[in-house]
Amino acid sequence: MSPLPTPPLKCRSFASTSPGIAEPAPASCGGGAAKGVAEGVPTAVRPDPQAGDGRYPIAWLTITAPRGATPTANSVCDCGRNLFAAGIRKALALIEDHARHRDLCPLRTTEERNAA
Repeated sequence: MSPLPTPPLKCRSFASTSPGIAEPAPASCGGGAAKGVAEGVPTAVRPDPQAGDGRYPIAWLTITAPRGATPTANSVCDCGRNLFAAGIRKALALIEDHARHRDLCPLRTTEERNAA
């Protein structure tokens, strides 16, 4: 077998019917939008639909249990906790430990909660 021939890397010249220098488009008459505003873009500022009530997640529990494979669990918290367990018994123990950690996490306990 012989290798395929390499195509030449020369540029072909094409005859151009358009002008060589780019020219700005002619301005349209009338129109109500301010200069520089794209069509279809709303100009009014709308409130952020994702503005929440100040709560955000700080701890995550990820459980993976594919059919016929070993189940795993991963517990991650912003306080620095990052635990992993593989196997049914260890994963169940980690799930219980994650639930217990929610009450003991230093990021979730506040002075108001301690007073109560």
